Amino acid sequence: MLASVDVLISTRGKKVVMVNLKKDKPSWDELKRLLMGPTGNLRAPVIKKGRTLLVGFEEGAYKELLK
Repeated sequence: MLASVDVLISTRGKKVVMVNLKKDKPSWDELKRLLMGPTGNLRAPVIKKGRTLLVGFEEGAYKELLK
């Protein structure tokens, strides 16, 4: 799924982390930390719009992505 994504936005509570996957080249461990929950499953909700992937829920991040 990440092969078709340029920007990853990961949210936990009010914390929003935005990563440019083409420019920043995060490690696999960093990506797992941003994508996976404590049980080892992909965190939810997940939405993909264009080449942006949003993981987790933060209302402001959704409003910005979906406008």
